[in-house]
Amino acid sequence: MLLTLIPAIVSGQIDVSLELFASGFDSPCEIANAGDERLFIVEQGGKIKILYPDGTQESSPFLDITSKVSSGGEKGLLGLAFAPDYCTSGNFYVNYTFVASGQLKTRISRFSVNPENENEALVNSEDSILEFDQPFSNHNGGHIEFGHDGYLYIGTGDGGSGGDPQNKSQNTGSMLGKLLRLDVSTSPYGIPADNPFVDSEGNDEIWAYGLRNPWKFAFDGETGDLYIGDVGQNAIEEVNFQDAGEVGGGNYGWRCYEGSAPYDMSQCGDVGEVIYPVFEYNHNQVHCSIAGGRIYRGNAFEMLDGKYLVCDLCSGDYWLVWQENGEWHHYEGGLLAGGVVAFGEDVWGELYAAKLSAGSIWRVVEASGSLQEHITLIDDNTLKSNLAGTTYTWYLDGVLIENENGQTLEVYENGVYSVVITDDMGCTIEANSFDVVFVSVKDHSAIQTFRAFPNPTSNLLNVEVEMRNGMSGDYQIHILDISGKEAINIQVKKDTFRTQIDVSSLHSGIYFLHCTNSKGKTLAIRKIVVN
Repeated sequence: MLLTLIPAIVSGQIDVSLELFASGFDSPCEIANAGDERLFIVEQGGKIKILYPDGTQESSPFLDITSKVSSGGEKGLLGLAFAPDYCTSGNFYVNYTFVASGQLKTRISRFSVNPENENEALVNSEDSILEFDQPFSNHNGGHIEFGHDGYLYIGTGDGGSGGDPQNKSQNTGSMLGKLLRLDVSTSPYGIPADNPFVDSEGNDEIWAYGLRNPWKFAFDGETGDLYIGDVGQNAIEEVNFQDAGEVGGGNYGWRCYEGSAPYDMSQCGDVGEVIYPVFEYNHNQVHCSIAGGRIYRGNAFEMLDGKYLVCDLCSGDYWLVWQENGEWHHYEGGLLAGGVVAFGEDVWGELYAAKLSAGSIWRVVEASGSLQEHITLIDDNTLKSNLAGTTYTWYLDGVLIENENGQTLEVYENGVYSVVITDDMGCTIEANSFDVVFVSVKDHSAIQTFRAFPNPTSNLLNVEVEMRNGMSGDYQIHILDISGKEAINIQVKKDTFRTQIDVSSLHSGIYFLHCTNSKGKTLAIRKIVVN
């Protein structure tokens, strides 16, 4: 038996919160991206809707299979996964419950996007690749996701009721209470040769077993490691882990164990080695159900990097779980928000949360950082795309900039810059535009250099001023808001090259940086942005 003791640790002051991003959804239960800038929101009743980076929704659903789905309680359209080659194949997969001849079932289906309209799936393209019975209406699992190996992983619950009365989870002849692993590059699907029960007793599709209701699981976008949030019975919620390099066949213990505590050992005499959770928490009359999260790999919040975020449905409390130097740690952050059922991430690695009953999608933010623009000004005249890709196509005011295909771009003109990124799977991502107001030097005889960085900024702004030879006298730096009202005024000695200004007290928005001589004459102006 494997048991890891996890110390609670405070790594600086971490303060995670949610910001409302979009509302008006009907029971959103999953968030996914297709390798581009859009988010796809799964509604439990049977629709998938498109959400854009500015928080607006596409007017028509991407997919509507409401007539096929049996929803309500823990049933419904529960999972969505885009094929790794979606941008070229147009294939995606869903997991939903339906009723046939009075029997509740789970179905995994393949669909295709309309080649003439990227915002519309072809409803009639459905190809059912796997179906199995559900003996009860609850514990349907539902999450599906592609691993770094290119295979489709499917989380299944133990069949429902309570306490796994049919002992499905420990039965490797059943699809229930498992993590399945399929090769969907062939039709309907193939079995990966290294699945643990190939050519032995047990279903070939099984990758791992001993799960109660793995409502959500997640692969680390950087390492490929697997995190499973498994919903507990009456006492313990748990997070299970599998390193990307480990083989399949692991037994996570249910129903012999709930978390690391014995639950029902009546048929566990030959249970063998059990993999215990890397993190668990007790209900304590407050908590009730884990909303398994995601691993943060975005650019905005350094304190969250590499940490797995989970939340309790009832209490709204959140935890961060991570591994450091071979040892597991967790951070108990307190209240995040009640009613969160799922986390998802966009193509930039930023996280979002779905509240089922509220019908809303929320951004995940952390107090020590701030959300970044898709394009940032990294020095005096260099723009950088914050998303890595294989090729970049830059535009100025909508016109192609010839022979510029790198992640950075030197800019020498005012205007609106944008970039389209192409990744190694052929997906194209259109970043938000960046408005450049280049340095305006009013007196070329007086000033040679005028720089301000980082821009945008939220805390400290570095201002570099280099006067031409022969110029004398101190100068002033002014920061004005867009109405022209002065917010900051600093007197600078004449030979000072760099001045550091604390702008943390300023409200977010656009400001203008003025450099004036001792007589108040404006020498140069630059636009800055405070986050």
